[in-house]
Amino acid sequence: MRLYFRLIVSFLILVFLGNPGMAAPAQQKSYKIGYILTLDSQLGAGAKTFADEVAKRTGGRIHIEQEPDSALGGEMEMLKGIQQGTVDIAFITGAPLPNILPEAGVFNVPFIFRDTAHAYAVLDGPIGKSYLDKFKEKDMVALAWGENGWRQITNSKRPLKGPEDLKGLKLRLPQSDVMLTGFKALGAEVASLPFPQLYGALQSGQFDGQENPIATILSAKFSQVQKYLTISGHVYDPAVVVVSKDVWGEISEADKAIFLEAAKAGAKASRAFAAEAQKNGVEALKKQGMEVIDQVDRAKFVAALQGVMPDYAKKFGPEVMAAIQNTK
Repeated sequence: MRLYFRLIVSFLILVFLGNPGMAAPAQQKSYKIGYILTLDSQLGAGAKTFADEVAKRTGGRIHIEQEPDSALGGEMEMLKGIQQGTVDIAFITGAPLPNILPEAGVFNVPFIFRDTAHAYAVLDGPIGKSYLDKFKEKDMVALAWGENGWRQITNSKRPLKGPEDLKGLKLRLPQSDVMLTGFKALGAEVASLPFPQLYGALQSGQFDGQENPIATILSAKFSQVQKYLTISGHVYDPAVVVVSKDVWGEISEADKAIFLEAAKAGAKASRAFAAEAQKNGVEALKKQGMEVIDQVDRAKFVAALQGVMPDYAKKFGPEVMAAIQNTK
């Protein structure tokens, strides 16, 4: 019996050695996706859905590891890493994109979007698709437009009801020249600062205020260092899933299609999370002690920006701005 068992084992070893591909499991590929917010955020929801969809559609053959909380650096660092091939995948908010793709700054123009439906129509239509294609010229592959959210203003000094209340307020903005131009026109004292440094800068008084979507204000716990929240909705901030050309070049055509569909699913998840936070987050922030100003004179803000609108039109092209504004 023992001899028979040994013969069987020897036979199986010979078969395996002669045909290693028959018994060897498929090698799992692993990539990292980075983003600046927590796992429990709009970006985290999108990145996790993307990872789950990739795993499901590849039968676990491709694993996407989460790197939240700026573990791979700030957004500009991640974008440069994508270009250099040192970062695999990132979910980047819209504000810093003009530093890499200047044309994308048009989405940062204050009040260019009427509402969420308008923003979706632009980003999911021919205009949005054409901007995703432009990333190829910058050594990265953009897969889908997700969402960071409608940006709202917080500060520690006073209630903000109109543009006149911004005068002299020290406001941190993301690394976006377009937004800096807009808030300077509104009279604020503005400067850029990478997001990972923002909480400490607010806590120390380096800045009086900042602006971000409700979901970000919640996840970053800004209510601990900010008293007033103004529902201004001055900028709709998209987010984009970008992949390094190195990663894109090494996966098969079938896997590229899977990444694309997974990114679209992740984009929808980020939008759903941001919408839920916008709906319920304001009440949560009230309970955390913030004073909420939800009635602002939008027309006064728009009027105060008219002096810089010709600059925006010159920068991005009046026909581009008109095409966005006229999208139904």
